[in-house]
Order: sequence, then C-alpha cells, then structure tokens
Amino acid sequence: MAQQTVTKEDFESMLLDSFVDNDAAEGTVVRGKVVAIEKDLAIVDVGLKTEGRVPLKEFGQAFRDGQITVGSEVEVYVDRVENAMGEAVLSREKARREESWVKLEEKYNANERVEGTIFNQVKGGFTVDLEGAVAFLPRSQVDIRPIRDIAPLMNVPQPFQILKMDKRRGNIVVSRRAILEESRAEQRSEIVQQLEEGQVVDGVVKNITDYGAFVDLGGIDGLLHVTDIAWRRVNHPSEVLTIGETIKVQIVRINHESHRISLGMKQLQADPWEGIEAKYPIGAKFSGRVTNITDYGAFVELEPGIEGLIHVSEMSWTKKNVHPGKIVSTSQEVDVVVLEVDPDKRRISLGLKQTLQNPWEAFAEKNPVGATIEGEVKNKTEFGLFIGLEGDVDGMVHLSDLDWQKSGEVALDDYNRGDIVKAKVLDVDVEKERISLGIKQLAADDLADAGSNDGGALRKNAVVTTEVIEVNDGGIEVRIADSDVTAFIRRADLSRDRNDQRPERFSKGEKVDARVTQYDRKTGRIQLSIKALEIAEEKEAVAAYGSSDSGASLGDILGAALKGRDEK
Repeated sequence: MAQQTVTKEDFESMLLDSFVDNDAAEGTVVRGKVVAIEKDLAIVDVGLKTEGRVPLKEFGQAFRDGQITVGSEVEVYVDRVENAMGEAVLSREKARREESWVKLEEKYNANERVEGTIFNQVKGGFTVDLEGAVAFLPRSQVDIRPIRDIAPLMNVPQPFQILKMDKRRGNIVVSRRAILEESRAEQRSEIVQQLEEGQVVDGVVKNITDYGAFVDLGGIDGLLHVTDIAWRRVNHPSEVLTIGETIKVQIVRINHESHRISLGMKQLQADPWEGIEAKYPIGAKFSGRVTNITDYGAFVELEPGIEGLIHVSEMSWTKKNVHPGKIVSTSQEVDVVVLEVDPDKRRISLGLKQTLQNPWEAFAEKNPVGATIEGEVKNKTEFGLFIGLEGDVDGMVHLSDLDWQKSGEVALDDYNRGDIVKAKVLDVDVEKERISLGIKQLAADDLADAGSNDGGALRKNAVVTTEVIEVNDGGIEVRIADSDVTAFIRRADLSRDRNDQRPERFSKGEKVDARVTQYDRKTGRIQLSIKALEIAEEKEAVAAYGSSDSGASLGDILGAALKGRDEK
C-alpha cells in the first residue's frame, strides 16, 4: 500500500480546521461521555483533544441518586478548550444555567410564570434559584404587604413572575408579589360580583387609620370612612372600633373597575335628622356638649348625630374678636338657643349669648335716659371718651358733651385712662349696641336761664344771639349770649345758601343769631341752626308782606321784612 504524502498546504489546512473547531466549542453547551470517575471528579470526553474534569457535586441530585457513572452521557459547558495543564475546562453548573436561560427567556417573552426557590438573603432582597439560574427578588416584591418573617418561604418551590432579564450582565429580577396580586385580583373580582349596593354583610376590622377603617369582607377589603361610622362626630375610628372586631356594615358604593368598596355603619341606624325642625324649633333653648372648637366657632352636640354650630359672633354680647376657645372648652356642657335649622344642608345654627340677657337692654332698664352713672375711662379717642359700665359694656362721651365752656379737644386733655368719672345717660340704642353719655350735663344747667332775643325762656324754635368762639372745618362753636352755655353749629346749618355754608366766613368774637332746633332739658342737649332761622324769617316775611305773585320780588319782600324788624 502506498504511503500518502501530506503536503505543507494540507497540514496548514488541517491546523486551521482544528482551531476553528476549538473556537466553535468554547462558550457552548456540548454533549460528552463520562470516561472515568476519580474521587469527587468526573472525567468527561467532549471530543476535544483532551478530556475535562467536572466536580461530581455539580451534577446535583443525579449524582446523589447514583445516576452518574462511567459511560453516562452528560451535557456540559465548555469554558475553555485548553488550560495551562492542557485540559479542557468544563462546567455542569454553567450548562444548567445556559439551559435555564433559554427556557426562562421563552417564558419571559410569553409572560408565563416560572418555578423557583428562595435560598439566600442579600442586601435589598433575596436570591432565587430558577433551575440553575440565579435571580434577584427585591424585598418589596416578596408579598403584597411587608412581612417580618420570611423563613416560612425559604427553600420552598413556588411560582414567580420575571420582571426583567439581561443576559449580557447575567441579571434576572423576579416578583412573588405580582403572582399574589393577580390571584387576589381574580378572587376580588369573584367576590365583587356577588356583592350589591345596599347589601348588609359582616366584616372583620383589619386595619385602622386616621380617616377610617379597612374591613375584610371575606377576601376583599372595604373602606369604612370615619364619617360613615356613626351619625355623631367621631374624631378617630379607634374611639369606636378595634382591630379584629366583627361588625355589621352596609355596602354604600361599589366601583367594579377598581374593585373599591365603600362601607357604612351609620346607615343601619335611624337618621336623627328626620323631623329635625319639629324637634328643635327656632328660639327654643337646649343643653349640649361642646365637641369641637375652630377659629370661626364651636360645635355643640345636642344629641348623638345632631350637632349645631355656635358662630363666633353668637358667643358673647361683649367679647368681640375673641377666639372661641377662650369662651368655651371641649366637652363643656352649655345652654344654647336655636337660631336657624336647615334640614337639607343638615345644619343648625345656635346662639350662646342669647341664653343671657342683652347687657344693653339690662343697662337701659336699670339706667334710663337722664340717669347718672359712674365708670372708668377705658380709652381716649379723637371722638371722645369710652367709659366702662356695669354689665361689661362701654358708653361714649362725645367731645361736644365734655364741657360747656371748653372746646372738646381742650376738655379731652383733662381726662386720662383709669380715671373714675360720672356722667349722665343721654341715649341707649340697644340694636346698635351704643350708649351715649354726657359729662357737661351734670354741671349746673343754666340753659333754663339763658334768654332768647325776644325775652322768653330757652325753648325749641327760639332765636338766640351767640358769639363765635371757635371756627373749624366742620362748623363753628358758639356761646349763647349772657350765659356759659356753648353749642356747635354744623357746616350744613350755617346758611340756607350752599355757597355760604363756609365756616371760614365767620370769625371769632362775631355775633351771630341762630334758631334753637332741638333742646332737651333732661339731657341738656341743644342744637342751633342759622339756616333754620333764615327759612323761618322768609316764611314770616311772605306771610306778613304778601307773596311774589303780587308782583313784588322775593328780595323786596325780605327787604321789607328786615326793615320792619329793625324798626321794632
């Protein structure tokens, strides 16, 4: 037989082919045969130039069951074709991982569940064995609600949902929570279909929050809002409910899309607002308990489920701009009067001050006009003095009622806060809550002796001669002749002609005639008017000298009247 000659070209070709085969084998899973077992290693021939060694423990359960023997065919991962010792580097674990990745990718793309086992705890979560591939289970994805003890879930085969896969980095993220939520959603859907609005069911209080309680209806939770627990005010659900308690509730509302269920307890009781107008008529007096205090008032419980509001303006006759908390306190029993009832809006307006006598009415009854009172100067203003009176009310002494002889501004300087003064009651306006006082009216009243220019006693419509003692923008201050009595003639009373209603046309010391338009001997109040005098004189002239219809002008008539008056 002739010997075959191998040329140089043939050798190079064969060498290249061997390299190609070797390169193709690296990084892949290949099938090989166990040719020997040495201690804890299996010698595997995968058709390369040399065999590789694989630790028997990497074969897992198959090794423990004695299934790995000489001649067994196994799949291994070729990590390297040849290492420094000239051996192939093989791995059964990497082969299993590769097999798992292929299967897991298929299920991930098909959105299917996978089977796995939680076997270790790491930072931020746990590691899961997915048939050889290791996945990360974040702590937030373990359960629907945070669980403290995960031990019962360790090393137990269970389903997971793959959330993310990155083969290049070797990362897999799974979720157990997604499986539970899906199962729970199916269960919730079935339960919701069996429930109806208005239905009364039993439930167990599962959790309590500031705004209500979650009640387990047998696999699905419903929210019992704090406002639906009772008709009366409930500040916190824990006042009425306890976790684990079984309660009877009514299904108020069902959202079939979100599976949210609203529950109510008060709906199982009679509505206390029915017939409320008959039970609480306007003007009637009742007792109640203060349940809540706000900046704008206080809420008072008249009976369980019925609350009314005392607005801050109805709390006190005299304490204005005071926080309600300084007048009443929570849980305090108070008497109130019903002011208004609105059954549609479920509102009752109450009054606290109405249970006490109006202090202005009480003052007027005890101190009629003309009475003398005594009080402390509480405040000085540009208008006069405020005097503190009995019943915690104030009276005002106007500048014009301080002194007969001095101007108001000058007389005001004679008084200071804290002074105890006497004054005469001039007027009480209960509706406007005003009390007018006068100090000068207590002085010797010489008004009765002040004469008019016709010699008669001072009276309404009498004409008096006065002397101007002060001029200001609002009018003129005058003193009645032959007396110490002063009065103020307002700007509008200075003349009938609007153009002459200018205080500056008068000067101090000037003599001016005026007509008495008001005189109250009891209070000592007097009002004068130059305008009224001019109008009266015109009427007298027309009556005495004819009318303008006779051909005489109004000027002729007035001239004749004035001449006649001068001749007298």
